[in-house]
Amino acid sequence: MILCCGEALIDMIPGTTETGQAAFVPHTGGAVFNTAIALGRLGRRVSLLSGVSRDLMGRKLEAALRESGVSEDHLIRSDRPTTLAFVELQNGHAKYAFYDENTAGRLITVADLPKLGAEVEALFFGGISLACEPCADTYASMLKRYGAERAVVLDPNIRPGFVPDEARYRARLKEMLAQADMVKVSDEDLAWLMPEQSDPQAQAAALQAWGPAVVLVTRGGDGAMGLLPNGESVTVAAERAEVVDTVGAGDTFNAGVMARLDESGALNKEALRKLDASTLAEALRWGAKVAAVTVSRAGANPPWRSEL
Repeated sequence: MILCCGEALIDMIPGTTETGQAAFVPHTGGAVFNTAIALGRLGRRVSLLSGVSRDLMGRKLEAALRESGVSEDHLIRSDRPTTLAFVELQNGHAKYAFYDENTAGRLITVADLPKLGAEVEALFFGGISLACEPCADTYASMLKRYGAERAVVLDPNIRPGFVPDEARYRARLKEMLAQADMVKVSDEDLAWLMPEQSDPQAQAAALQAWGPAVVLVTRGGDGAMGLLPNGESVTVAAERAEVVDTVGAGDTFNAGVMARLDESGALNKEALRKLDASTLAEALRWGAKVAAVTVSRAGANPPWRSEL
């Protein structure tokens, strides 16, 4: 089982009423939630560890997990409200305004963490849950407690405007990245993490030097690059698609890569530390294919395996 650890929230996507008035339509979302949903739809055994409300929106999140075959066994439920993210689309690209104070997802603590069994073979961390306390410290503790014996994949999905204390965030994130086996970043994430470097290849190599065996870099329409444990790089082109919006694109890419590595028996610590170029290239191509479907339709709506 792959355990996805991080936020589950409601994306408020711009729309219009039947009378033509501007409106916001609620869609289930959150970077880690989207990744779990995509893994479930791709046929992988997956569960979500997240703080989820018992309110109307929380029940909507739970229903979406069930519909996509994601286990709810690791959810941490409370009566606090659900995080809302209002989305502004600019030329198809999403910008977010988060409403996250005192929410079910943000206020989970180390005491809330469940004990993991041997069935959990890989951990995925990422999203805004790594930026805001106390949940950020909770997930960092989760990684320390369970990451040594399991494959660890991390996508920081950095949103600078959402970071309340940049110095604390950078220190926590660097420590977590050092414990990861595979890290996925966008080119924008990489530039924020490594401002002293200007070349993406050098930035990726500097990130790899922190500890992860494999570093993946997504570059939008320019495709993706993967840095192997031996320092060699692999590149794949982006899949052609008519872009409706980019909501959930990176999350679905993550799921596609992990799903293909899992299918090939490579989603474990030993295999990731010895990953070869052909296996990684195939996983990157599959991630790009899955993400292309998501960007071709509104919101974070990953494809089912049968659609591919």
